[in-house]
Amino acid sequence: MDIGQLEAFLQVAAQRSFSRAAETLRLTQPSVTARIQALERDLGETLFERNGRGVSLTEAGTAFMPHAQRVLKALQDGRDAIHSLQRLDLGTLRLAAAPTIGTYVLPGLLKEFRARYPGIEVSVRTEYSDQIVQMVLADEVRLGLERAISHADVVTVPLYEDEVVLVASAQHPFAPQGTARVEELSGEALIMFNRGSSYYTLVDNALRQAGAPVSPAMELDNMEAAKKMVEQGLGIAMLPKVAVERELQQGELRQIRVRGMTMPKRQIALIYRRGRPLSRASQAFVRLLEERYRVKAPAPEGEAAG
Repeated sequence: MDIGQLEAFLQVAAQRSFSRAAETLRLTQPSVTARIQALERDLGETLFERNGRGVSLTEAGTAFMPHAQRVLKALQDGRDAIHSLQRLDLGTLRLAAAPTIGTYVLPGLLKEFRARYPGIEVSVRTEYSDQIVQMVLADEVRLGLERAISHADVVTVPLYEDEVVLVASAQHPFAPQGTARVEELSGEALIMFNRGSSYYTLVDNALRQAGAPVSPAMELDNMEAAKKMVEQGLGIAMLPKVAVERELQQGELRQIRVRGMTMPKRQIALIYRRGRPLSRASQAFVRLLEERYRVKAPAPEGEAAG
């Protein structure tokens, strides 16, 4: 039994004629007859009986017809689903982002993405960079947004530089001038991320290179908590600029330029598994990133639906 036989069966039943069914299917009448005969042999029953006005369904044909209709409808539904994927009316975007990116960068990107493709479902996982790499390699997510890495099995597309800035409360002595010498930092209560985070290592290395190693007065693992501590005057902090832009604009925090020190930066990148075809939804998100950051991702090595 094949789809062509079912199509011939339903057309003959609808047209009550082998010749008219053949015209509709753009086949010869013998071809339609052959398909019906093959279907009858497979079922072991006669599906049509001839009469003076054409053909009509037998009892077996009548019983079989709704099942044939469901099969063809399921096939059409499948075709429609594929067409929806091709038009990006359907599908799922599965990605992971580092906490800072997921909180301060990704919402704006996804707002634009959903405006373009409202039918696509979005699934986001928030993890630290080391875990994101493993998730991409295990196909738990298709795309990752994290610090730039070098890995033989991962494609890395640099997007932007994550600049770290020193911030203080508006009442802090550094605030009026907006500057401080690197030597002055040693006398301040410095709020830092916990030692297991990449930000801790980034800031600690920058301070050591400037000849001003500082023992943190407080270690936190939450960016919003760190900002609130600074706002309350409990210390100063070196935080990603993207995370404090709103507070800087509203005057709740002040950016302090540090003389004698190069502020740390790190590259934020898009990553995906090398040799793994990207879904159409993933490809659409990559195009959005290319537009936003004026970069060009390597051409996908293949394409997968869904």
